Amino acid sequence: MIQTVSQENSIRADEPVTVGPGLTTAAMADADMTRIKYGAWLIVAAFVLLAVVFGVAVWRYTHASAVVAVVGSVATVAGTILGAFFGAQVGSAGKEAAEARRAQAERTARLALGKLDPQAAEDLIKKL
Repeated sequence: MIQTVSQENSIRADEPVTVGPGLTTAAMADADMTRIKYGAWLIVAAFVLLAVVFGVAVWRYTHASAVVAVVGSVATVAGTILGAFFGAQVGSAGKEAAEARRAQAERTARLALGKLDPQAAEDLIKKL
């Protein structure tokens, strides 16, 4: 005897994909744009800082080695900070993309399990 049971799915196909605690794909796009804006401002600020340091070093010191030492020390620190910022952003973006793919796969699996007979779904979950 084949038994068909209609189940109420808690996840619908037209729902937005949520990632993490309450983040939707639109919220992720907004976060990405915010990161890009801050990153752009950080790069501009670093170039302005280097230009100011270079100008002051050329005005203050007469030997090229002194100018190179001053500008090099500031450029090293600024480069390290920029590298750390963008490295963290790339890692964060990769994590968000992986989390979005995981959420989509989980949603697909739940929708597929919702279409099965309840006993068959329970048996399949036990096997997994």
